[in-house]
This record gives sequence, C-alpha cells and structure tokens, in this order.
Amino acid sequence: MTDTLALLATLVALLLGLAVGKAWERYKLREGRWFDRRKVRESPHYILGLQLLVSNQVDLAIEELAKAAALDPAALEIHLILGNLYRERGQVSKAVRLHRRLLQHSRLGRTEQTYVQLSLGLDYKQGGFVDRAFQAFSEVTRLDPDNKYALLNLERLHEEQQQWREARAIRRRLTDIADEPRKPRDQAILAFLENELGLQAVRRGEPQEAAAHFRSALDLDDGTVPASLNLGDVYMRSGRPREAIAVWEQILEKAPERAYLTFDRLKTAYTEVDGPARFVALCRRLIEDNPQDWRARLALGRHAMDEGDAARALDLLLESLGQNPHALAVHQLIWRALSTLEFRPTPVRRYLTLTRNAVFYLDPHVCTRCRYRSTELLWQCPQCHEWNTFVEERLPQAENVEGTPA
Repeated sequence: MTDTLALLATLVALLLGLAVGKAWERYKLREGRWFDRRKVRESPHYILGLQLLVSNQVDLAIEELAKAAALDPAALEIHLILGNLYRERGQVSKAVRLHRRLLQHSRLGRTEQTYVQLSLGLDYKQGGFVDRAFQAFSEVTRLDPDNKYALLNLERLHEEQQQWREARAIRRRLTDIADEPRKPRDQAILAFLENELGLQAVRRGEPQEAAAHFRSALDLDDGTVPASLNLGDVYMRSGRPREAIAVWEQILEKAPERAYLTFDRLKTAYTEVDGPARFVALCRRLIEDNPQDWRARLALGRHAMDEGDAARALDLLLESLGQNPHALAVHQLIWRALSTLEFRPTPVRRYLTLTRNAVFYLDPHVCTRCRYRSTELLWQCPQCHEWNTFVEERLPQAENVEGTPA
C-alpha cells in the first residue's frame, strides 16, 4: 500500500511539473500581468496579417501585424516580420528603431541576436548608411562566422565601393563554406573579381600586375570573357600580337556567343601578323558554324566597306539584316553603303522590303536574373549585382516579309 501511494505521488508530481512547465512556456508575467504567448499567434490580427502579406497587400498587412505585435512586445518573429516590411516599404527609420529595440532585449539568444542584427544591417544598407551596414554585417559574422547572407551583403558593399581585394577575400570565404554544386559559380565570381583587380592595375600603369590578375581569373574560370579580352589588350600594348591572338581566339571556343567582342581586336592583330585575309577567313568560318550569326556578316560588311567594295558590303549587310532586322548597327552601315552607291533603285528596294516591319533598336541586353535592360553588354548587373547575367535580347523576325531569307 505504501509503495502504491509513493508511486501515485510521484506520478502526480510529474504531471504537475509538466503542467507548470507548459504554463510557463505559454504564459509570461510582465508588468504584473500574465500574457498568453500562444494567444498572440492565434490572434486574428496575426493570422489576417499573414494572409494579407501572402496576397501582397503589404500596407494592410503592416496594420494587422502591428496590432498583433502590441499584444506581446516580446514576440520576436512578429516584430522581425514587421520591421522587414517597414524596410521594404521604404520606412527605413521605423525598421531601424524596431530592430534596435529588439537588440536591447536581455534574453535574446545568440541565434535570435544574429537574425535581428542581420535585419538591422539590411535596414542600414537600404537607407544608404554604408558604414553602419558594414558594422552590422560584421557583427553578424562575429556571432556566426559562416553566415552566408551577411558575407554576401558585405561582399556587395565592398563591390559598390570598388574595394575589390576585400570583396575577393569574402568570396573566398563563401567558396570555402559552399556546397560542391555551388563551388563552380563561386569560382566564376572570383574570376570576375580578379578581372576587376587587373583593371585597377591597368589604370595604375602596372601592366605586369594586371596581366597576373587576368591570368589568375582565367585559371579560376577559363570562360571569363572580360579577362581574356583585357589580357589580350595588355599583350597588344606590350607589342606581343601573337600572344594576344592566342588569348582572344580562346573566346571563340569557350564563349562563341561573345565572339563579336573580339572582331575589332583580332582584325588589328591579324593585320600586324598575317594580313587581313585571316580575319575574313575567321568570319566565314563562324558563319559556316552558325548560319544565323548576323554579327560576323556585319563584320565582313564593314571590312568590305573599308576595302572600298560597297556593293559586296551591301550584299553581306542585307544578309545580316535578314537574320536580325532590328539591329540599328546594321541599318547604319547599310545607309552608308547605299550612300556610296548613290542610292541605286534596286538595292534601295531590297532594303525597303527587308525593313518594312522592322523596329530599330540598339542591340539591347537584358539581365536574366532581374530583367534589367541595358544598351550595352555589362559584366555585372547594376540592379541585382549578379555577375555575367546579361544576354542579347533578340526580337522575333517579322513574318511574311517578302524577300526575307528563310
């Protein structure tokens, strides 16, 4: 009987302890009042705020979440969401005040402090407070050395300040902690940062150091087109055209869609070494490999114009136009050729037939990540800051245009 009572007492004590623990977890005493933590998450304001946020009604979501946050000032996740919404709506000062107030909580754990500090860094970055953003993100990396979000933001801040060495050091840290599938992308970004360091050395008048950086970039990723272009330029300025040709010709193999960036360079280098016939042969080979290559035809047309053969140039340019009737660069050279031919009726009619439904544009490029548009090829997007994301945007050819090559 005594043993049974002792066991029963033990079970009762255990159940009582569990009940107290659950109550302690759920309820919190603050300023003489008990707050139900679960009630905050079950609040209609919290639930409605999340629903409004999902439906992209941000202003209404902020109103409801602010009401939910007022029920429990210590509900960290609600305040974090609310602060981030303030930042996204451009209310940076509100976001900063809220996140700084959260940091003053004495019972924040290390993980919670890291998240709040990261949000504060994003606030400062959005508001243009670069030094404070640096401090906030650096504090995150002190709390969590492998926090990739803080490291990524630090890298981009350094890039915006053109502090390429610091950016490279952080990207190396990101590479070290990256999963294997991510490492090639990190290597490619490191290559672009090496290229920027090489350009800085060029501006300082240090060609040997510049060449070393460009070679390092190509060792990291042999498809880094700007590094190949810039290394060839260094060789040409040093009187080494054959080495420049070897570097530029690698672009034709590694990134044939960027081959046109080498045309003017190769034409000059070929002329110094073997004469212009080699450049003509190159363009013809590119056309054979890719019959839709309008830029190679454009380059041949320009070469024919320089040689004084306007009739041959016009034929090549009209072929180029058939592949891309919207490229302004082709139209400009055609007008020059027609003027040289004194606007003979037959070639003018051919030109008008091909361009009847064309819309002229200056070779637009678009970022595949954020859709930012540029009239020139950029290696880093000024909007999303991603590297090597620009592609040439081609408008579809006009249909049912008489005389347009199939």
